[in-house]
Amino acid sequence: MTDATTVPTTLRREWAAVAATMAFLAVGGAWLLALTIDGDVAFLLGLLVDLARLSARGIVDVADAVWIAAGFASVRWLPLVAAVSGFQLWYAYRHLDSNRPVDTRSEIPVYRSLGLPNLVTLGRGALLAALAGFAALTPRPEIAWLPAILYGAACGMDLFDGFLARRTERTTLLGAKLDLAIDTTGFLVAPVVGVLWGQLPVWYLSLSAARYLFKFGCWRRRRSGKPVYDLPPSLARRPLAGIQMGFIAFALIPIVPLSIVRPLAAVVLAASLTVFVRDYLVVSGTYDAGGT
Repeated sequence: MTDATTVPTTLRREWAAVAATMAFLAVGGAWLLALTIDGDVAFLLGLLVDLARLSARGIVDVADAVWIAAGFASVRWLPLVAAVSGFQLWYAYRHLDSNRPVDTRSEIPVYRSLGLPNLVTLGRGALLAALAGFAALTPRPEIAWLPAILYGAACGMDLFDGFLARRTERTTLLGAKLDLAIDTTGFLVAPVVGVLWGQLPVWYLSLSAARYLFKFGCWRRRRSGKPVYDLPPSLARRPLAGIQMGFIAFALIPIVPLSIVRPLAAVVLAASLTVFVRDYLVVSGTYDAGGT
């Protein structure tokens, strides 16, 4: 939890600037969607204002007003984007006091700025939040390529933020936490969009569930007083995550048929689920993985 006494004011202000930027980009994205799909933006804004006013006066039922507004793609897209962005911003704020070197011997308590690597990571999160909004839309030619572009760009930034942190010597505990949280977000929203858009088989969602089942299993062990051991470094974990990212980006390409995606999905999913099972056996003390 963020400690108000240890987090510099400049860091809080930078976080607020990032939050304002993400909000601006989300509204801008909704505006572009409205131009592309919904048509007359002025008419849409006027309708939303009228619905809000009539609902407030009790002339139109709130449920009916929501139903009418949800007929517009931009209106359906924005709440999911706001929810995912809000979670990421809350998570970053909660851990601002972790914006310090990974090396505990360092004399730096908390950096006064987020640093470029963490800003890149949060930018990756913004792309994934935008991707989440497409779960509320149906595929159409004007937007068919956007999920693949958004997720592909986020994967590229995932390679860049780590390199940047090492190159600038700004590897932080906050960066590690954000990287893991945003990776997990990507492995949730991208498969959901892929399944809803018919680009991935529904059973591929087990990849999204595996991470949360793993965390739930660890939580249950702690709650029952059982030990939860640390995971040792693995030679397979990070490469497999990279393979999954590349595969999902490939599967989201609209011209790739499901007949090609399905057998590939089975192979990469089996490998990842095997690693999740192995890791749980390790944290439960059932299996000693060493450095594999």
